[in-house]
Amino acid sequence: KKSDQFLISRREVIKSVGAIAASTLISPSSLITATPVKNQVRFIVFGDWGFGSSEQLKVAKQMILAHQNKPIDFVLTVGDNIYGTGNKQYYRPFFEQPYSALLKDNVKFFATLGNHDVIEGRQDEIQYPLFNMDGREYYTIRRAERLVEFFMLDVTNLGNKQLAWLENALKVSKARWKIALYHYPIYSSGTRHGSALALRNVLEPILVKYKVNIAFAGHDHIYERTHLQKGIQHFVTGGGGAPLYDINLESPIRAASYVGWHFMLVEIDDKGVSFQIINDSGKIVDNSKIK
Repeated sequence: KKSDQFLISRREVIKSVGAIAASTLISPSSLITATPVKNQVRFIVFGDWGFGSSEQLKVAKQMILAHQNKPIDFVLTVGDNIYGTGNKQYYRPFFEQPYSALLKDNVKFFATLGNHDVIEGRQDEIQYPLFNMDGREYYTIRRAERLVEFFMLDVTNLGNKQLAWLENALKVSKARWKIALYHYPIYSSGTRHGSALALRNVLEPILVKYKVNIAFAGHDHIYERTHLQKGIQHFVTGGGGAPLYDINLESPIRAASYVGWHFMLVEIDDKGVSFQIINDSGKIVDNSKIK
């Protein structure tokens, strides 16, 4: 049986998502549009989300409320965008409907690929216009001139070509803040998957060599902020709507954690990077700042 066993029937999913969306999400007409500040970016990071669950819809509602309070510039994903196999029949119920208010307010989503996204092949997602990948499995995003650059990786298919591309992209980057996003965490206290050690062996030396500041990952359906690892602040943010996993509270790498559905709200300006982790009821469950 295909991994769609994780899902309820398509008809039930579409009916459920539509009903919840109609009753809980905010009209795009109530959202605020503002001119971006030149040396400031405000964005959301989340992962493991396109599941069609009521929890996903609750997180989506809080994302929209955050945007209503103060406009976000864009959304970044750390993969597992469409469960269970990345099939494009679920793009509308699992993505376009839950986040319609953000999409209608011209908030762009920039995706990375997770293991569930590539089971049926990666071409559909990388060509999907609303994921803004433009046919690329990995790519960079620059914002606010030289303030920040994001390195969006495909660690489900990490070979020498991508590693060489990454090393060159980091080498020539002039950004004050270099941020990597990918699906499998190289540091995680999650009990379901934990740290991807083989990936760490090949990826971490490059991130350290070129002074990447921050890394976001998913895969473990938890939130975790690690202690600094070789100068890099790692986050796991896999609570966008899929079923939750457990975390090892005794892990020596764990600085803060939360087992619950959530997203990360991030602001970067000349003074540093600020993080708020907001759960599906709107509560801030962790916050931190890097200068």
